[in-house]
Amino acid sequence: MSERRRTPARAYAWAATGLGGIVALLLPFYLERFWLQAGLFAIAAAIGAVGINLLTGATGQLSMGHAFFLAVGAYGYCALAGDGGDGLAGLGLPGWLAAVLAVGLAGLAGGAFSPIAGRLHGAYLGIATLALIFIGQHVLFNAHDLTGGYNGRAVPPLNLFGLTFDDTEVLVAQVPFGAVEKLWYLGLALLLGGVLFARGVLRGRPGRAMNAIRDHRIAAGVMGIPVARHRAAVFVLSSMYAGLAGVLLALVFQRTVPEYFGMALSLEYLAMIVIGGLGSVAGAVAGGIFVALLPQLLNRYAEALPLVSAPGTGGIAPGEAARYLYGAAVVGTVLFLPGGLARLVVRTPIHRPSGETR
Repeated sequence: MSERRRTPARAYAWAATGLGGIVALLLPFYLERFWLQAGLFAIAAAIGAVGINLLTGATGQLSMGHAFFLAVGAYGYCALAGDGGDGLAGLGLPGWLAAVLAVGLAGLAGGAFSPIAGRLHGAYLGIATLALIFIGQHVLFNAHDLTGGYNGRAVPPLNLFGLTFDDTEVLVAQVPFGAVEKLWYLGLALLLGGVLFARGVLRGRPGRAMNAIRDHRIAAGVMGIPVARHRAAVFVLSSMYAGLAGVLLALVFQRTVPEYFGMALSLEYLAMIVIGGLGSVAGAVAGGIFVALLPQLLNRYAEALPLVSAPGTGGIAPGEAARYLYGAAVVGTVLFLPGGLARLVVRTPIHRPSGETR
């Protein structure tokens, strides 16, 4: 595609992004709590999807353990910020410091696994990361003093710049802002920062090295690219994105539950990046929003949809129906739109491994 044809598409994309940003800033003034909460789930999912897309989409490293690092971020924040008043372990650190350290803790967990990630690839790495899910579930359910066991633990509110992100109402333009409204702007800021950082990584030398490892691993090593070191570093970075998503999810849920951080969550993140577009930051955001919002919408409108109903009433539960639908979306994307949703916005050539063309 010539540069002349590409420029209008980029201009339209930037205009749409700017308009979308303005709309996103105004939404807390008009939407009810349900939609803002669903949007925050989508924002957290988009942050985590950007992280796994750096690993799987840009570097070609399959990971089935993304949910483990989300759990490290979520429970790490609870343990660091909790004051022990509920009988569970807690250091009582300021919320902002606990959030930063929780993200760092997820990065440390990724670093502990990075020697394995640096040497394995493909299905072998996928199977190895699968073990993290089983280890994580065992710890979450049995380390009661730290995690609260099956019942989980309450999430301490975040304090930042003198503002507490709880349900204490603050009037903004005569509109009462509670926890969800406050967290909305924090989530947008975190998503914007995560997207800009990921785009900077992919457009710089690290990104070119990552793509070279994905497309021609042996040739990249011959050219002098330290393949194992780059794989390990990207795994740590992806883990930190997951930790950040976990912290935001914990703040939105206001309670961490071990069941949530299981195999199904890791599969959802893989579905996000396939539907959105492997290797595309914007595609990861789009895929994350799609997969995170779908069960919320089905649950909201279950009574008006055919075959979908509340659990125990004879129909398909909204969560189960959502899995069927985005499973079908994954198949449809692979068959008919290999570049994912990102290809619908900017029609650029797809970079395929091993010189494959279309």
